[in-house]
Amino acid sequence: MYQVLHYFMKTMLRNPPEYLRVLVLMLAVLLYGTTGFLYFELPGNPDLGWGDGLWYTIVTIATVGYGDFFPKSFGGRFLVGWPIMVFGIGLLGYALSMVAAALVTSKTKEIKGMSTFKLSDHLVIFNFAGLAKVERILQELALDRAVGNSMPVVLVDEQLDELPAELQKRGVRYVRGNPTRDETLQRAAIDQALHAVILTRDPTDPASDNLNVTIALAIEGRCKQVNTVVECIDPASEELLRKAGCDRIVCTSRFDAHFLSQELLNPGVQEVLGDLLSNGQGQQIYLVPVSDTGSFEGLAARCRQQGHLALGISCTDGKVRMNPPGAEQVTAGCRLVTIGPSRLDVV
Repeated sequence: MYQVLHYFMKTMLRNPPEYLRVLVLMLAVLLYGTTGFLYFELPGNPDLGWGDGLWYTIVTIATVGYGDFFPKSFGGRFLVGWPIMVFGIGLLGYALSMVAAALVTSKTKEIKGMSTFKLSDHLVIFNFAGLAKVERILQELALDRAVGNSMPVVLVDEQLDELPAELQKRGVRYVRGNPTRDETLQRAAIDQALHAVILTRDPTDPASDNLNVTIALAIEGRCKQVNTVVECIDPASEELLRKAGCDRIVCTSRFDAHFLSQELLNPGVQEVLGDLLSNGQGQQIYLVPVSDTGSFEGLAARCRQQGHLALGISCTDGKVRMNPPGAEQVTAGCRLVTIGPSRLDVV
């Protein structure tokens, strides 16, 4: 312990950091101005105190010049006032330039993705899949009170040079680095995150699924409590993602096929689904937890009292039963599939 302290003190004294040098010099100027002002002016004005001397020094260094205190003696003017004007003003300007440079450097590092964030209960988005797509996701999430505008968002990507200005305005943080490495995940505070969304970097390249599987393994290997939603292109990748421990998987190609076939068989169905899936218009589909066991008909009646229409049951085994018989029993832990104007906490 003594050796560590000795090495630290030796290093600090031989080569102190720049901010420490400026701080020591500033304290020295304040001490010189305060004591010097009192030394020369106190005989002619016995009412002066240490606070008056310090106030005079600060006002002089800051070039404010209120005029409530000023030296009248020769020594106070030329041996105290003139030196702190010359050295103090220059030192203050240098200190302010250091602060400005530090702020600019910090902002630049944040925009370039070189910062480390200490957040909790936040959302981490992996892979920059285009500005329009990321903005749409953020807009949809902001409209739901479960996320809203208050939840911090961190974007993690390896190839993006600089965070777009549109995302900066939304308060999105950026971490640049390999999303499969622990160092990058730590910088994004993944261990304290609430949700993680893994986007497909290149929707035209099925090999992008391999990267998403690797990212999912890296996340689940260190923090299984994070709710992970992963996008994939190839339906064959869904099995690998499930083995990786992902909570939810969205296969875009599978849904594209569903949309195409349904639009062929039921023209206009995509507008209906678009309205139900968008938080920005109309009413939405919600999965509402069931608090206690009861019949589907009874639970549906509770939903109607709150302005929701019950459509089906999402069972604990992951299966979904739409429009079940009214007498069917729904156990606690299941979720009702409903349509309504806003999310219900429980039914």
